[in-house]
Amino acid sequence: MSNPGRRPRLLFLDAHDSFSNNITSLLTTLLDADVHVLPIDPAIPSLSPSSPTFHQAFARELSHYDAVICGPGPGTPENAQDVGLIGQMWQYDVPVLGEGVEVVLYHSLCVEIPGEKGELEELAWVEEDGERLCMAVRHREKPFWGVQYHPESVCTAKEGERVILNWFEQAIRWNRVQGRVADDGEELLAQPAVRASLLSRIQGGAGSVEQDSATRGEFRYKTIPIPEDMDIVDMMELLSGGDEEAILLDSSNANLPAPADDKADVRGRYSIIALGQTESTHVTHQAGRSYVELWTPDHGGKSCADKVSLAGYGNTVWGFLAAFQNRRRVQAPEGMETPFMGGFMGFVTYEQGLEDIGVQIPPRSHDRPDVCLVWVTKSMVVDHRKGVIHVQHLFDGNDCTSNWIERTVSALQRPHANRKPRDKALDAVSGKPEGVDDKTYADQATNGWRLPNSNDYQRKVKLCQEYIAAGDSYELCLTDQTCVTRKRSNSMEHQLHDHNSDKETLEVPTSWQLFKRMRARQPAPFASYLRLGGVTLVSASPERFLEYDNDGRCSMRPMKGTVRKSDTVSTLQQAEQILHVPKEIAENLMIVDLVRHDLHGVCGAGNVGVRDLMKVEEYRDVYQMITVVEGQLPSPEHNAEEIRYTGLDVLAASLPPGSMTGAPKMRSCEILHKIEGEQERSVYSGVVGYMCASGRGDWSVTIRSLFRWDDERDADSGSGNRTETWRIGAGGAVTALSTALGETEEMFTKLNGPFRTVNWDRLGWNGNAWE
Repeated sequence: MSNPGRRPRLLFLDAHDSFSNNITSLLTTLLDADVHVLPIDPAIPSLSPSSPTFHQAFARELSHYDAVICGPGPGTPENAQDVGLIGQMWQYDVPVLGEGVEVVLYHSLCVEIPGEKGELEELAWVEEDGERLCMAVRHREKPFWGVQYHPESVCTAKEGERVILNWFEQAIRWNRVQGRVADDGEELLAQPAVRASLLSRIQGGAGSVEQDSATRGEFRYKTIPIPEDMDIVDMMELLSGGDEEAILLDSSNANLPAPADDKADVRGRYSIIALGQTESTHVTHQAGRSYVELWTPDHGGKSCADKVSLAGYGNTVWGFLAAFQNRRRVQAPEGMETPFMGGFMGFVTYEQGLEDIGVQIPPRSHDRPDVCLVWVTKSMVVDHRKGVIHVQHLFDGNDCTSNWIERTVSALQRPHANRKPRDKALDAVSGKPEGVDDKTYADQATNGWRLPNSNDYQRKVKLCQEYIAAGDSYELCLTDQTCVTRKRSNSMEHQLHDHNSDKETLEVPTSWQLFKRMRARQPAPFASYLRLGGVTLVSASPERFLEYDNDGRCSMRPMKGTVRKSDTVSTLQQAEQILHVPKEIAENLMIVDLVRHDLHGVCGAGNVGVRDLMKVEEYRDVYQMITVVEGQLPSPEHNAEEIRYTGLDVLAASLPPGSMTGAPKMRSCEILHKIEGEQERSVYSGVVGYMCASGRGDWSVTIRSLFRWDDERDADSGSGNRTETWRIGAGGAVTALSTALGETEEMFTKLNGPFRTVNWDRLGWNGNAWE
């Protein structure tokens, strides 16, 4: 029992599950308890079962707690590594909970109770297909109780909380009868359930390099109406046409007609153009390295860089970025609605997310960055809803280019500035020269492609289900890549337009023309075009990953469940009937609970909620099921300003995106790495977006996209033509309810849009395979 006047103290043994933080949050709020977390395989020498002092050390740790909760996790009880410290609990008399009421079942394995004379007594069960499955038990002699279902899931009814309360009442009663009193000692090996902020992990001596250029800066802007007959493409070509680097975050569906129901409006509001990147500071990092590269304008753009050790920043790139941004914070002007004033823009790969969750990445043969961000000081934000442009400059007081805003506004308002002969010579949707046949144009540009093999993909789906049946995962987000080899464009890649070009130079479209084609065919709220860090990305992403504001409010928007528009599925109501079925609900629910776990790990107990649960939204070619999960970061009032939490804490804790991994995240990623042949996903499955100097941020999941790396360009030995390789990722979530053919069809449905951007033929089923 607890000492009078002290909150109950609980120990949670974490088996590396992606729902653990949801459980600790429920325990904290429901029982008004202090919950501490200890991994089942802690990196603490004294708690290694092979240590001669293990039992003494573990007993001493357990003495500090009123009760213990053994969390769920992947694997099987037959594998000692999957059980870890939980397997040692039988030797101690400490109250333990191991995991007509509506509850959520995630289990792959079940237990058979031997009979009335056994050690275990069955307390609850569920009947499925005439079979009785045990869902809760208690030990007849020890203070051990266990539940198989998940009382912390967002879809478990409130009666699930009653189960937790009943267990704790029994635990306290047992402690009282046995005279067991938890030790008030503070020397705990377990850690608080909420992770420490990035800023709190920065050592006092860190920052000598990155703060050399630190400045709070000044922010100026001018707002003008969008010039008549000018859109975001015109602005990009006018102002960024000759830059070697380019960043456009594009709400390409903003100008579509408004839907009849405001609640079904998926149109984006803002588009953002970064300008003057070659004059700005860049930060790059490759996963697995102990440093970041800081490229500064003083070194001639990106001609050389300082290598900055991460040792003083918690040994993570995120600690460095938190310190960099913290020293350059800018207060947003009162009443200004622009989401971005200046700050970091760029991309993070899937592999960086793997490093963040402890998944081992094999040695790599390239120097491509996994984090590539540029500190943008000149930008334009287009507010499509209000029809205005914010021309913005975040600059040092000594900056001699302070009249840049006036010159930019003048260029935008100059008569006929948006008329370009090259655009007039191109088809608005395809991006090809007028009068050129589609197939001829495609054949001229594309040397060949390698599609995923349908039978092979179905085999991988079945392999995923074998892992799920073995208890290693609840859900696996399987993907595959298509490679398209193309001739390189005759035009200079960084020239978005060329007034002197003719049809001959346009036979092979540039990446910018590919982007214009994609945005016309697949308008999306989170489209993007990037040339940065050696990668070129063309994206029509419909999925927001994470948004956060200056006041600590953050929101994630996992998207799971897809149906393609067709003659038989042409209305939102028809799509809802197809998607609101057990398989699709399971896909969405598991990722929603995973995202709640990610947010709880930073926001803390009671600060995470769910709205728009499993809502179906309509897009150009598909219907998607989404859920919105919201959180509130701890207030600076409760912790010192210098160690406060920011949106960057949430970003660092949530990668890679749960909608691209499955659950539990760490084990699922390890399994997927094997099934996908250890192939890098790279930019695909990562995120693209910004973190504003004011503290705001917005990131999208990199899907429905194609990308290429500059170092994959080579020469065609047959013709001597220079070629380039574009990659397209696509996939879907595999659960126990999936079918191999159904998952394969979903993968090719998602592949179709980006594939048709570089090849005009729509993928189809020939009776045996997709082609």
